[in-house]
Amino acid sequence: MSDPQLPPCGLYKTTRAIGDVPAERLVYFHNHGNPGPGVYLPAGWKQNRAHFHSGGTTLPNPADASALMPLAPEGLYVVGEPFHCCAKQCVAYTPGMLVQLGYQGSGQALLFLPRWVDGTFTLPERGNAVDAAVLTKVRRLTVPDERADGSEISLEPGDVLH
Repeated sequence: MSDPQLPPCGLYKTTRAIGDVPAERLVYFHNHGNPGPGVYLPAGWKQNRAHFHSGGTTLPNPADASALMPLAPEGLYVVGEPFHCCAKQCVAYTPGMLVQLGYQGSGQALLFLPRWVDGTFTLPERGNAVDAAVLTKVRRLTVPDERADGSEISLEPGDVLH
């Protein structure tokens, strides 16, 4: 059972070090478990989505959860309001455009532009860094996650996808 004082399980960016996990890192926070609540670092990425090490760092003190800045869930989104990736206006995002949200290991948000290539839906390997403030201009799409065998994907750290 989770502690009601702790934030929900999910993606976060550390704002200061938590144990041996440095500040400015993408982590998955698990608010319950044995031996207790903790943070898990990315082990790698698959199709622009982080998967996390099965072993994490237990919070030295429950108050350390205040060092976690919540991040929007990875996944597919649709643009609702126009915006650009940055002040240089390298990439324009327009209403109705499909984007995939992912993160760098530093917790920097990235937007990827899915494409149809010769009739196959593809996710590019490179995305554009965006300010977290623009994420208010996109709306998350509900896309079920499941394994090739049809079973649902768990949200536990250490799974192939979180």
